[in-house]
Amino acid sequence: MEKGDDRFPKPNSEQLLLEASTLAESQVLKENHCILSESVGNFKLKMDGTHCRERNLNNDLNSNVDGKSLTCNVCGKAFKYNSHLKRHQMIHSDERPYSCESCGKGFRQNSDLTVHMRTHTGETPHFCKVCGKGFSVNSVLKVHMRTHTGERPYCCETCGKSFTSSSSLTVHRRCHTGERPYTCTIFCGKHFIANRALTIHMRTHTGERPFSCTICGKSFSLKCILRDHMTTHSGERPFSCKTCGKSFSLKRILQVHTKTHTGEKPYFCETCGKRFSTKQSIDVHWRIHSGERPFSCQTCGKSFTNQSSLTIHMRMHTDSRPYRCTTCGKSFDKTYALTVHKRSHTGEKPFHCNLCGKAFTRSSGVVDHMRVHTGSRPFVCGTCGKSFKSSSNLFSHMNTHTADRRHSCPTCQKSFSTKYLLTVHMRSHTGENPYKSLVVRRNRNLTQANTQAL
Repeated sequence: MEKGDDRFPKPNSEQLLLEASTLAESQVLKENHCILSESVGNFKLKMDGTHCRERNLNNDLNSNVDGKSLTCNVCGKAFKYNSHLKRHQMIHSDERPYSCESCGKGFRQNSDLTVHMRTHTGETPHFCKVCGKGFSVNSVLKVHMRTHTGERPYCCETCGKSFTSSSSLTVHRRCHTGERPYTCTIFCGKHFIANRALTIHMRTHTGERPFSCTICGKSFSLKCILRDHMTTHSGERPFSCKTCGKSFSLKRILQVHTKTHTGEKPYFCETCGKRFSTKQSIDVHWRIHSGERPFSCQTCGKSFTNQSSLTIHMRMHTDSRPYRCTTCGKSFDKTYALTVHKRSHTGEKPFHCNLCGKAFTRSSGVVDHMRVHTGSRPFVCGTCGKSFKSSSNLFSHMNTHTADRRHSCPTCQKSFSTKYLLTVHMRSHTGENPYKSLVVRRNRNLTQANTQAL
């Protein structure tokens, strides 16, 4: 990812799940279920390729001597062997007798705990002979091999899309049915199509970041984000823009960048009409309308719609402003703010209104300005119903309801809900009258007009 650029959206948890390799889905949704393979006179029980032990076939048959299927009295699901039924019933009882000493997470089987421990130790004993990639369980390696062979044996009967694993197909089918069986019951009640998506979502509440960079120590909630981060240390930028030559460390970021040249914005917000180049961007934007702010500052309690906004906000507490203007020396907490600021020196206004030709220093200025022509006021206060043309105006207005007066006068300590009101108040101390010249000019014009009339 290009260093220091905060403009590119970070994919949210559920999108990362769907875009990620089906290997992770296979690992989680199978929940390390056993794979039975027949050998001579016996059944060899393979626990994801890690724990193998032989059971005499009669052990299970003795539990089901009449050959009839065994049925779960809770959900009605049928099983051939009693051991399978007992393992299944743990799902309903939520019994998890095996606990991880590192993080406290519980598991239904000891073999599941053994596999989980590898997330802490980093152990990947199963390696791909083609690319050398390592995996914690053998079953995931088998699914991974299909990325090399191109095999996708599991096909969706609705849309025809094929997958490398049955669990990936199961998750995909929920896109058609709308089923979201996994719910965040502890915090917000949000629903998800896969258990792994819920696990990732829970980290937005708990703040858990289990994946750490071995070079700088920075931690992340997702392994794929850690992989992206590692490219900032290597300095490698193998993906170049054919239009301007700018290079990027990730293909995904290059794809987002190319849309700045083509102007392509295929994602459309039906509420306010704003368009976006990526699905991640519109998902984050929608939280402005829904009011959802899942990322909270642990210092002051302020909440945000995305992680990057929270990261930028945290610099207010640490007073970190790493981006400095070489012309005037002013520093900023994000690169985009510095880019916009530089235009105050150059006079550049690259964004124009197609109706009246008015120019702006940033694209959001055009979007807000267009509402002057359309009369649209899509941002509505949930308390009093008053509507506004921009989210910033709504945010300022909301302070009148919450009594949030964060702007204080350094002279008399009086506080105000907006910076504008504080600026107006400060003139009572300085005696400044910015409108005096306008009044003098108006009186002079009136005097001249009266003289000419006489």
